[in-house]
Amino acid sequence: MGVGGSFLRLHLRGQGICHMRSASFFLVLLVLATIGKPPWAAAHNFHCKHPSSGADRPHSVSITEFGAVGDGVTLNTKAFQNAIFYLNSFSDKGGAQLFVPAGKWLTGSFSLISHLTLSLDKDAIIIGSMDPYDWPIIEPLPSYGRGRELAGERHQSLIYGYNLTDVVITGGNGTIDGQGSIWWNWFNNNTLNHTRPHLVELMYSTGLVISNLTFKNSPFWTIHPVYCNYVFIQNITILAPLDSPNTDGIDPDSSTNVCIKDCYISTGDDLIVIKSGWDEYGISFAHPSSNISIKSIFGESRSGAGIAIGSEMSGGVSEVHAEEIHIFNSLHGIQIKTSPGRGGYVRNIYISNVILTNVEYAIRINGRYGEHPDDYYDPYALPDINNITIKDVYGVNISVAGLLEGIEGDIFGQICLSDISLNVTSEDSTWNCSYVEGYSYLVSPNSCQLLQKIPNDSSVCYSPADNLTLYSGGNCSISSYVTLASL
Repeated sequence: MGVGGSFLRLHLRGQGICHMRSASFFLVLLVLATIGKPPWAAAHNFHCKHPSSGADRPHSVSITEFGAVGDGVTLNTKAFQNAIFYLNSFSDKGGAQLFVPAGKWLTGSFSLISHLTLSLDKDAIIIGSMDPYDWPIIEPLPSYGRGRELAGERHQSLIYGYNLTDVVITGGNGTIDGQGSIWWNWFNNNTLNHTRPHLVELMYSTGLVISNLTFKNSPFWTIHPVYCNYVFIQNITILAPLDSPNTDGIDPDSSTNVCIKDCYISTGDDLIVIKSGWDEYGISFAHPSSNISIKSIFGESRSGAGIAIGSEMSGGVSEVHAEEIHIFNSLHGIQIKTSPGRGGYVRNIYISNVILTNVEYAIRINGRYGEHPDDYYDPYALPDINNITIKDVYGVNISVAGLLEGIEGDIFGQICLSDISLNVTSEDSTWNCSYVEGYSYLVSPNSCQLLQKIPNDSSVCYSPADNLTLYSGGNCSISSYVTLASL
């Protein structure tokens, strides 16, 4: 059957496939099945190994033991808070599990603790309250200096954690639904009082596992690990309407050693986007995102990208390795976003084995993305964009092959494109490049003149073998994360 059949078999192994029944999904599978094998010789070595199991907890309770009612109407915030307070007594005894059985469990925001597993039954749905008073107001992130949408404070995420170790959020493909429509309306009507909440946000935490769940209708970004280390996200489905504003899928932010695998994401903005702070606040806070592995991602975004970096990247982003990316019906396939005033850097990025179908811009680097937190940023703080390798890309029905725009006086260098075949809809919609330097080889349609032919010494292009130091022994498994978290 070719690549389409192989990819279908891959994703049927994951839980959450029942949520992929849109006409677009089957259309793209049909297209991929008929176009034959793309020009890939073989997949590159990858640093994330398939996890065998999660952490075993010697103690477990059900949310019903704390008075929770799963009728979709009763507010269960106190039940979640009381259950987690009780389980904190087991944190030094191997930790504990909070089980959420079948039912619809309405709740406001609640905070997790260390050495905890939050486990959902396959028919369990945690539902976010539509009352903004059930989402507390908290301080802005120090690397942003203010709320991302409005000056001042912001709403706390539905599931929140701060300074935690060894946390697992998992289940039998249960669901966490943020009921974000009311927040999207407030945003569209300019009636927000504070920046919208995320669905899941974990801060300053180590040893995090999120797996085997569906996340729906986040008010804002869906999963946001920020200032975290050793984060493992696998086999999840993220869904939001394609016109929902800024409902990013997964946003590793100023975080290191992050592994994201086997996910289906359909949202109103970027599917996976790597960040590290905003202008002068991100520069001052100086917490980069690094050592990030992304593999086997499938999805669509009407206004975003499949894999994105920025535009908030002022703390720096480096050592990113992404492969087996399948994007359809989207604005961008791969995008790097930055601007004068951002400072920071994006370097040592390696993206390979990408399939794009019905995508407007296959590859885009935007050096003037704009938007600043306030008037105190330094317009002469220019970003350093270097060592970007994109290879083995196959695209069908592409509107624009590539738009690569650096900044005058700030050349984006070592941009390497190779083994790229894009079926563009017009001969005039090929490559448009300015203020970039680099190399290209076997690119169709022909890349821009600013990207020279790769010389025989292929070491001019960045490869993850050069610098990538992901995880101890190259092992990105749940057990290794739990071990590292306990050190």
